[in-house]
Amino acid sequence: MDQQIIKVFEENLNKDLIGVVISNSTDKENISKVKIRPILLKGDLLFQASEFKGQKIFHSNYTKEELLNHLIQWLNGLFRQVEIKSHSSQTVVLISKKGKVTVNRKMKQTNTESSEQNRKDTIIPENLFHNKKKNYILEEGKPLPFLIDLGVMTQEGAVIKSKFDKFRQINRFLEFIEDVLSYLDRDKEVTILDFGCGKSYLTFALYYYLKELKGYQINVIGLDLKADVIEKCNKLSNKYGYDKLQFLQGDIASYNKNSKVDMVVSLHACDTATDYAIYKAVGWEAKVILSVPCCQHELNNQIQCETLNPVLKYGIIKERMAALITDALRAEVLEAQGYRVQLLEFIDMEHTPKNILIRAVKRTKGNEVYEDTESLDKCMNFLGVSPRLNDLLKIKITEEGK
Repeated sequence: MDQQIIKVFEENLNKDLIGVVISNSTDKENISKVKIRPILLKGDLLFQASEFKGQKIFHSNYTKEELLNHLIQWLNGLFRQVEIKSHSSQTVVLISKKGKVTVNRKMKQTNTESSEQNRKDTIIPENLFHNKKKNYILEEGKPLPFLIDLGVMTQEGAVIKSKFDKFRQINRFLEFIEDVLSYLDRDKEVTILDFGCGKSYLTFALYYYLKELKGYQINVIGLDLKADVIEKCNKLSNKYGYDKLQFLQGDIASYNKNSKVDMVVSLHACDTATDYAIYKAVGWEAKVILSVPCCQHELNNQIQCETLNPVLKYGIIKERMAALITDALRAEVLEAQGYRVQLLEFIDMEHTPKNILIRAVKRTKGNEVYEDTESLDKCMNFLGVSPRLNDLLKIKITEEGK
């Protein structure tokens, strides 16, 4: 890489930097651009690079020296344009096909203003913080009784530091619900069932969001095995006057108190409990299914594939592959039942590896797309597996045909 470019970056890779965009790729099919911004992690100045590859973005954090090494790779014939913005200047670097480098730099402020900026260098610019303030659906600083009682907020509405990941998770969950509001009927009461609700952080948030913020007529039922948890949640529901939110003790497989349910939620139901939750939802023809599976052990014990033996012999690889295959097959089975399915990242991997959300919405009548299950059957036969959800639905179809 041209020494002139190295000098430009060495001068700009500091806390005065706002951001860098590296573009005009010569290989857009593999990587179209790179964006770089400074961040502070545990008091250290790092640089986060976001590589745009196809429809995906890959994020990595580098020290200044590490980033300079990567810049050598990116700017050695792969990219031909760089735009660098800092608080004091804007620099554009152009690289011709023959490798000629042109640098245009424009200062943003006068010497007097620069002196003032130098005086303020001890103040950390807001753009450096890794966790920028975000506009959440449930706002920071606005006290919500259920979040206070559940230990997420203080009486003043400040999010407790140790619970901030939970606060983000709750808001992320509500964002997924926001995306499917058009599938919920505004003209009648919507019944929602939360299987394995636990302490019900998300159940209370769901009720508050749909009832108080969006004005839906709803009837929400939380189901869990733990009697003490159910008792506490019902007391809180009564305390807040949530008359259409009730909690029941019971398991997913045997629950049959509703003849019709519009939305089924199942978050971190262990192993095949997720299959029973989805199975129930399909039986009710639920319009929306939101499921974050957990502890997918079933296929790990089943999977037998001679072709894949060289990789499956490693226990940790087999476990992770089995978990991913389990959720992919669940998605395909739902597609075959007339649902449009997405597998989405629930929260960042750094917080929990159990972060895949299955979001399924029922296709409208006349627009059903029932997938040909032949390729699905071939896939399961190849892997030597028989997922519980598939077995349950086969039994259901057989019984209906009698």
